[in-house]
Amino acid sequence: MNPFAQKAPSVEATFESLPALYPRAYDPREVDPYTKCRIILMNGTEFEAVKFSHQMARHVSDPQLRAELAMARRTEQQQQKKLACLKPLGETVLEHTISYEQLAVDLTAHLAKRVESENVRQALDLALLEDFDHLYRYADLMEMDDGQHAERLVGRYTEIMPGRPTISEHRFPMDGVSRALGKDAPLFDKLAAMTITAAEQQTMNYYMNQTGFYGNDLGRRLYQEIALIEEQHVTAYEALMDPNVTWLECCLMHEYAECYLYWSCAQTESDPAIRAIWEQSFEQELAHLHRAAQLLERYEDGHWQQVIPNADFPAPIVLEANIPYVRSVLTTVQNTCKDSRIVPVQSLEADDPFFAYQSLACGDKAQIASHAVIDQAVSRFGRDYRFESAPHPVSELQGRAQDNTAVGRDPGIPGYNQMTKA
Repeated sequence: MNPFAQKAPSVEATFESLPALYPRAYDPREVDPYTKCRIILMNGTEFEAVKFSHQMARHVSDPQLRAELAMARRTEQQQQKKLACLKPLGETVLEHTISYEQLAVDLTAHLAKRVESENVRQALDLALLEDFDHLYRYADLMEMDDGQHAERLVGRYTEIMPGRPTISEHRFPMDGVSRALGKDAPLFDKLAAMTITAAEQQTMNYYMNQTGFYGNDLGRRLYQEIALIEEQHVTAYEALMDPNVTWLECCLMHEYAECYLYWSCAQTESDPAIRAIWEQSFEQELAHLHRAAQLLERYEDGHWQQVIPNADFPAPIVLEANIPYVRSVLTTVQNTCKDSRIVPVQSLEADDPFFAYQSLACGDKAQIASHAVIDQAVSRFGRDYRFESAPHPVSELQGRAQDNTAVGRDPGIPGYNQMTKA
């Protein structure tokens, strides 16, 4: 489908009444886990749309262009409010967090399997193992605090076991800035960068806002710690996007990406009522896309084909189980970053900033929440909580009676050739 060839409503026709923005929430007992993940993804996509529009409005001087941005932004805000209220009243913050991390794992894996640019794939694989580990830490917290097993919430589609230990993920900020894609990068790679940036930014914001509201100190500290890692992920992902495009070219790409994502959701959604929301939202985004193309022509004498030469949508993004792929990537669990490159921790020099930052942030591992969660789970139950389809593919991470804080952090431990194969 080429969205530029579709008939679009006017922007004015996309506004809705306030009662229409409060849909019936999904039933947590019956909803498919990936329906929840799609809702989180599109909620984050709308947050990104609103944030971008506000930033653009602060950097352009033409009053009419600012007014045009305000028109589209109102619908984006209405879409976000509707999506936020699909979450039911009785779902806890921790239950919702499990869905956030399942989305992070399976969306990242899907994108990594499809991108052509090596630097994009490497950035996705690096963060994939970290979000995978976050899911494991939150799941152990859930078993301790709520007596609930997270495998039920993820529908047993996504394994729950250690990835790169969260304590090993804290890196010197300058090391994690990725190399940008160029103008001629494949369309899907550009869409992947925009999509994962929005998704991880939403996760970062959610954890930043929830940190102070969790009911005990350990949970508060865990949300605080993982929110800092999500900041690293957003930094790495946003750096992938081409910084040389104009504001209006970027606006056009944002609207195109939204159209593509809503179309993808509609193609893959199993819940008829929620599929109708995706279809309605797609029509609303068509209005924004066509208007963005008109603004590009009016203000920059540009054409949408100069930005998106082949505007036919790629195959839809599909959220599904990615267990074999994640297991294959786990063999890179020793990787970290240096000078915007992804390298094994064993290749670092003693004076590299990774170690200085690790010493500052995580010097006393007993005080680090991501480690303490597993330590306390082992102390209480005699083992950590996991959902595994087979033994962990990394031998150092197979033990369930002690949390490993050396993998990805200590260059003295065995390297890849010592690991078992997935």
